[in-house]
Amino acid sequence: MRRPMISARLARGLVWALALVPVVFFSIGLGAKDFSSASSILNTLGRLTGVLGLALLLLAAALSARVPGFDQPFGGLTKLWHTHHLFGAAALLMLLAHPLLLALASATHGHQLPVKVLFPPLSDTATWSGWAALLLMMVFLAPSFSFFGSPMYERWKRIHALAGPAIILALVHTFLFSRTMPVNLDTAIWTLFALLGVGAVAWRLIFSRRAGRVTHTIVDVQAVANNVVELTLQPARPERRLNYQAGNFVYMTPLDKSLAAGHGEEHPYTLSSSPTEPNLRIAIKDLGDASRAIQSVTPGTTVKIEGPYGRFFPTSGETSSPELWVAGGIGITPFLARLRHLRALKQAADIHLIYAVQDEARALYADELRELANAIPDTRLTFHYFYKEGPISADFLTTTCPDLDQREVFICGPLPLNKLVQEHLRRIGLPYSRIHTEEFELL
Repeated sequence: MRRPMISARLARGLVWALALVPVVFFSIGLGAKDFSSASSILNTLGRLTGVLGLALLLLAAALSARVPGFDQPFGGLTKLWHTHHLFGAAALLMLLAHPLLLALASATHGHQLPVKVLFPPLSDTATWSGWAALLLMMVFLAPSFSFFGSPMYERWKRIHALAGPAIILALVHTFLFSRTMPVNLDTAIWTLFALLGVGAVAWRLIFSRRAGRVTHTIVDVQAVANNVVELTLQPARPERRLNYQAGNFVYMTPLDKSLAAGHGEEHPYTLSSSPTEPNLRIAIKDLGDASRAIQSVTPGTTVKIEGPYGRFFPTSGETSSPELWVAGGIGITPFLARLRHLRALKQAADIHLIYAVQDEARALYADELRELANAIPDTRLTFHYFYKEGPISADFLTTTCPDLDQREVFICGPLPLNKLVQEHLRRIGLPYSRIHTEEFELL
């Protein structure tokens, strides 16, 4: 499946190229005097890191907008987030180096002590707005690094709201100095980038709550297992019915105030319904306070839905290759959605699904999966039980699916299973471009 890979690489490449646009214009304004001494070189590097850092910060903000559909060229929202995270981390490093290089340049030249450059009088609004922006960046980006441990989702979201003030202060700092590019280019370039960054933050924090979220009513709650329920959601306005593909996910915000936890909190869930169905279906496993509380939600309550997101399966016409699916636990959901969709369309598909679970009691939708596999021509189903066979092995994969090397592979399940299967596939010699995974990350 080459086209999605090329598209994702092109999308990422274009965004990185856009980040370099201010650097190009900065370079145009450089002259011999900017490299005439050690202090001038340090000063040039200091201004360069400021330019690149601000560009990366504003583009990282733009990539966080989470506008439905914008993630598709990147290969889905989780792939887009990878680029967003890289931009955020790179921006922080550049902007940390920025004041230090300028202070060293001043000290080398003998004008001022570094401490006076770094910490001028409080009346110096230009410098202190930059410091305030940098401190806010350090606060809201810190929880994103694994060094600080896994953050609580809602706390992480609230802290990330500091991105808005940080961006505004960084722009104030830049516009007050306005000495990094030839005349008038500063204003033009940074205004364009500001519109991207501030517009994205405004969408995420303000407008998406009204324009991006669609009200649905829970019309049915089915207990799939003792810790899994499947909700059926009916749109409040039929004309706003969600258009999505099998394998997509949405953010759901329950508005039932009687819930023990999770009221008003959005969380990502994969759709288990076929796109041909009039209502949405979402399977939710008890994995935390909010998902535990939703197990007892009652029909008639209201939720907000935002999406769709993700690009797990290829769109129609992108590939006709046979496929191997490997699911674990609640990771069966996107595969269930696609099987339901294939049956609804009465389409054949050369698919081999391996469902890895602890034991028979943990195999969600087992009877329906067997029924779907029998109903869809050329589709096969294999269960892998950990208590009988241990962790899934490379021998199990090649024995169960002898033509594995001819297939596109899709994996969705717990991270240990995901990583283990990927390791087996790489050892077998399957190229990275034919291994597709679905993983949720915070944003």
